[in-house]
Amino acid sequence: MALTILMIVTACILIGITAIAILNTLTLPRLKHTLQQADVSGPAPAVSVLIPARNEAAVIGESVRGLLRQDMPVLEVIVLDDGSTDGTAEAARTAGAGDPRLRIISGQPLPEGWLGKNWACWQLARAAGGEVLIFTDADVRWDDKSVRALVTEMRRTGADLLTLWPTQQTVTWGERLVVPLMALVVLSYLPYLAVQYIPWPVFSAANGQCLVFRRAAYWAAGGHLTVRNAILDDMLLARQIKRSGQRLRFADDSGLITCRMYTGWPSVRDGFAKNITAGYGESLFFLGLGGLFHWLVFLGPWFWLAAGWALPAPAGWPLGPLLLIALGVGVRALSAAVTRQRLGDALLLPVSILLMTIIAGKSVWWYLRYGGPRWKGRTIVRRRGGKLSR
Repeated sequence: MALTILMIVTACILIGITAIAILNTLTLPRLKHTLQQADVSGPAPAVSVLIPARNEAAVIGESVRGLLRQDMPVLEVIVLDDGSTDGTAEAARTAGAGDPRLRIISGQPLPEGWLGKNWACWQLARAAGGEVLIFTDADVRWDDKSVRALVTEMRRTGADLLTLWPTQQTVTWGERLVVPLMALVVLSYLPYLAVQYIPWPVFSAANGQCLVFRRAAYWAAGGHLTVRNAILDDMLLARQIKRSGQRLRFADDSGLITCRMYTGWPSVRDGFAKNITAGYGESLFFLGLGGLFHWLVFLGPWFWLAAGWALPAPAGWPLGPLLLIALGVGVRALSAAVTRQRLGDALLLPVSILLMTIIAGKSVWWYLRYGGPRWKGRTIVRRRGGKLSR
């Protein structure tokens, strides 16, 4: 009886997230359609592209070159060198080849109560002169028309904050099995129409790889000052936009913007471990509940199927578990198709869930050992008597 109830609950959850994924697939705006339409009337706004960079010499050159190929009439690219020790500033300067639209500034010392990237973005915003502020990462790659497409979509939708998920380049197995899960969560758990039409901040999401603000909206929402000690600054900025009565919009990048976040399992593990506990409100208890939820939904049917071979077959076996497995793999495959990932990797969804369990374990260890996650030589948040330090 208990197994039957668990499988009914699992079926309801999987049907629900599949329905959300299908709805989002049908309703999510796509930049390729924006490019096919006439541009919004009126002169193009001045655009500032803002890149916080710490030890990014290996990747920042290609990003800078792609941005300087954009055909925007008024464009500036500002790179903030955040205490790099690998020649990041020089790599960006070389890529710019003397183009006057590129500025490289040195980051100021990190104040008490700030996290490094948030402080860098705050300094960049204060240095920017554009009407549109695009916050991005040093490892993001830009098609020649991508900035124009972003600005056109922003004006078309009246967005105060436009966010999208760049196409993730995944090479190694660690990347292939973990990185696409971001798309699975966003596409299957959060209805786009709710984000667009319901003003409650809970219906918010964003990706710091590409945040496009109307300048006035950024300052009206308080900018990075309001999220200065937040690991998931992008998510909280999206909520701030809604709290201040402004419009948050999503779009699919249509392959115009790409990013290889990590380069192998160790960097995937540590990168996701940096963020995963913050995604659960920095609560290890809720992180554990989240892990149990995903084991139930995506691994439970596999255990049910296996149990029928090893033990007397339970009721509904094998059709029940096979249908649930098909739903789980199907929604993973749908999210892969929408975000231009490998469809066949969906069959390895159980392995992906096990890898996420390892990642969660690493995050728990960091919190118990150091008080917070570690990244690029820093403990991002360490709690001592309720205060924050780096």
